[in-house]
Amino acid sequence: MNSATLNLPDAERLLLRLEWRVLRRLDGALHGDYRGLLLGVGDDLADLREYQTHDDVRHIDWNVTARLQTPYVREYHEDRDLTAWFLVDLSPSSDIGARASRGAVALDFVALMARLLTRRGNRVGALRYRRHVDAVVPAGSGRRHLLRLVHTLSQPTAAPAKKAKATAPVGGTRLHELLDAAHPLLKRRAQVFVISDFLSEPGWERPLARLAQRHEVLAVRLTDPLDDEVPDLGLVLMGDAESGEQIVVDTHDRGFRVRHAKAVERREQALQEALASAGVDTFELSTEDDLAEALTHFVQLRRRVAQRRGGAAGAGAAS
Repeated sequence: MNSATLNLPDAERLLLRLEWRVLRRLDGALHGDYRGLLLGVGDDLADLREYQTHDDVRHIDWNVTARLQTPYVREYHEDRDLTAWFLVDLSPSSDIGARASRGAVALDFVALMARLLTRRGNRVGALRYRRHVDAVVPAGSGRRHLLRLVHTLSQPTAAPAKKAKATAPVGGTRLHELLDAAHPLLKRRAQVFVISDFLSEPGWERPLARLAQRHEVLAVRLTDPLDDEVPDLGLVLMGDAESGEQIVVDTHDRGFRVRHAKAVERREQALQEALASAGVDTFELSTEDDLAEALTHFVQLRRRVAQRRGGAAGAGAAS
């Protein structure tokens, strides 16, 4: 994406590319079952029946199973009116990437997931953050709406008026503004994708946890190899993509590289703890990843985790 923007024909071409190169591979690998990634089923209990070998162990009712000495599973009414929201952080650091920019990867992810949802009749909406929340696409369905969503997310921010420019916020990303802006729009329980590199000023943890209390939230963390690596190139002018601050550093200095590595490790640990504390699942998506392979691996991993949890719950009930 970078500085180029998509018009509606470009958005159509992007969808066609993803449908041919990614969606078909996902359908083949996951056989159309995206429950590991999407909300999938509603909360309303429909019935109980005996367990069958293909059933999800997460749906076993252990109280009934213990009472009848036969495994029983809960059946739920499918939530056919699922609404998904994409909260997309396209702040300045999204323009950086080794093979592709974070912004391009974010747009591919949104277009693909929105296509998966809308082809099942679900509704999708989006909010975009650059220096502030500057674009909102209300939830809707259908291919025309999907094209509008992709097109809107890819457009440049309108130039602010002179008066507004003087009072415009400066500094780094304020991710909490994006999360706070979503709350009044999400009237019903929804699937929420927060797509960001999470290189932000503090203060986003609480609004993220607040979203997760009511909605199914997946944090899609965009990463790039350049985030952690400092090659030995001698004197280098390094800049902060968020604030614009620049400084000359000696990358040949081993002490500098060691300090940088420790700072990256501390930042990584703090971020993982913050996401876990907020109660959200995290999908790590690198600019070097193959999108279909990354999504397939993530869904399969979540299935294995769910099966282990179900097994542990069954062992506890049996004892």
